[in-house]
Amino acid sequence: MEDLVMFSAKWWIQPLGTWMAWTRATAAFFIFIVACITAMGVWEYYRPGGSPRRGVFAIDTTRGDRLFISLLGSAFIFIAWLYVMGAPLWWPLLVALAWAVFVFRKV
Repeated sequence: MEDLVMFSAKWWIQPLGTWMAWTRATAAFFIFIVACITAMGVWEYYRPGGSPRRGVFAIDTTRGDRLFISLLGSAFIFIAWLYVMGAPLWWPLLVALAWAVFVFRKV
């Protein structure tokens, strides 16, 4: 087996065992989701209420709602990018980050 360079494309997609299709990329994805939800929980603990507001979509949203909308939208951005363009995924990452900033500021 060849030596893998840390953080190279092959390093990210190397299988981590035989159960399911876990790779470092899938583990990083789920760790990110858990970190987002944990951060929102801590934020809500120290600043309760979530500051509901009405944005450009004309719906009342709290911080948790905006997190959900940004994560769901990001998933659709990545799926659409993979369908239309394929890899690499650095550009949809930038689009998804811009989407999240938009959602938290304007929605």
